[in-house]
Amino acid sequence: MALVIENLSKTYSNGVQALRDVNLTIPTGMFGLLGPNGAGKSSLMRTIATLQEANSGSIRLDELDVLREKDGVRRILGYLPQEFGVYPKVTAEDLLDHFAVLKGLADSKERKATVAALLHKTNLYEVRKKNLGGYSGGMKQRFGIAQALLGNPRLIIVDEPTAGLDPAERNRFHNLLSEIGENIIVILSTHIVSDVSDLCRNMAIINKGQVLLTGDPLVVMNELQGQVWRRAIAKEQLPALQQEQQVISSRLYAGQTIVHVVSDGSPGVEYESVTPSLEDVYFARIAEAERGMAVVA
Repeated sequence: MALVIENLSKTYSNGVQALRDVNLTIPTGMFGLLGPNGAGKSSLMRTIATLQEANSGSIRLDELDVLREKDGVRRILGYLPQEFGVYPKVTAEDLLDHFAVLKGLADSKERKATVAALLHKTNLYEVRKKNLGGYSGGMKQRFGIAQALLGNPRLIIVDEPTAGLDPAERNRFHNLLSEIGENIIVILSTHIVSDVSDLCRNMAIINKGQVLLTGDPLVVMNELQGQVWRRAIAKEQLPALQQEQQVISSRLYAGQTIVHVVSDGSPGVEYESVTPSLEDVYFARIAEAERGMAVVA
């Protein structure tokens, strides 16, 4: 099973071009869609989820035409949007039962068993009688996954699911996603690099509506081997260094600014070679794309 996206473009009525000839093949398993805020990730997810129209291009899930056969897509889709609201004075059990009715589970006995199984799966069964308004952020996200799993979907989309979660809840959520992503397509849309490196064997980087890179995170990191260099500098040195080198990232550590630069050879004796991380790949590709756009402009 694969989701195949070809030449997909979307321009909103205000003139913003959110997607520019996007081409992706997404196989079974966890797939990471990585990009900064405003990169077009949510626009792509909403188009796949049949919540908005594309201007051009196609999306197919095996033999299913996603853009034309919307009802068919919705029957096999689970979706956890970036903003997932709940009724604060309703229990998790009651709201999940309501969602199950909307999903077409008419038999009350079957529906009750399904709801209980999903609450167990998401580790919410013991708090099923608690109002959702009293849930933590991580518990609400796990409830969101429970509703996305209704109807045994073949495709699940989760949009920025770990933003704002504490480390413990983030780990719980990662474990849950990893488990459900073994036999179906799960698209994880995020700006958090470690979410993708921890969970996904396939990924894409998107920025300003364009796909910049696709592949296995381990492979794309290895392709940058020997080209990433690190140096500690004073903060005021950064602007000048950015003019001299291809600086891909900078961060403060122990009062100093640590910069990573990309270079085929050593940029100087002050630098040490470092093993590339997915974060280095991410920043390098976005910086490369930004330079290309600046040259065109």
